[in-house]
Amino acid sequence: MKLYYAPNTCSLSPHIVLRELGLSFELVRVDNRHKTTEAGEDFLAINPKGYVAALALADGSVLTEGPAILLYLADLSSQTALAPPAESWERYRLQEWLAFINSEIHAGLAPLFNERPPETACDLFRDKIFKRFDYLEGVLSNQSYLMGESFGVADAYLYTVTGWCRFFGIALDPWPVLASYVERIGDRPAVLAARQAEGT
Repeated sequence: MKLYYAPNTCSLSPHIVLRELGLSFELVRVDNRHKTTEAGEDFLAINPKGYVAALALADGSVLTEGPAILLYLADLSSQTALAPPAESWERYRLQEWLAFINSEIHAGLAPLFNERPPETACDLFRDKIFKRFDYLEGVLSNQSYLMGESFGVADAYLYTVTGWCRFFGIALDPWPVLASYVERIGDRPAVLAARQAEGT
């Protein structure tokens, strides 16, 4: 397998999961601006959408979109608890979490990456994100991870996108439980290894 990634993007979450599972993979860095890989390949020929993450399989298939990649990777190993079994009630809960992170946190923070957005727009984005952080603070006050007491793929995703807050001067101090959760995940060996490999 090849994971196409760019530092400080959502591709960190499948990278973490690959390392959590101990799977063999090749890491291929993508220049997001020029849409080329580190070897000079045209990334648009690999993923016409033009963004990471993309996971290339041995048979030539390419899977894109972080949540789909996370579920695929988790299902490669029946020996981990990174995702509940397909068709179980808990699996739908996991999909609920992935959808929430994707639409409310990932998509909520992404506009702040735009060059010089109007300050009033930034305030609106922040207000919305802060409400979502309030919700997460409540959930994590009663359990260690999003799905209960075990780390899973949704935690890798949430850790990744909350990490973007540092780029926008958003401190997690008002949400101490969420901040502690992010710190705990950041100390996991797979996370440390992924960040080191990406140079972040």
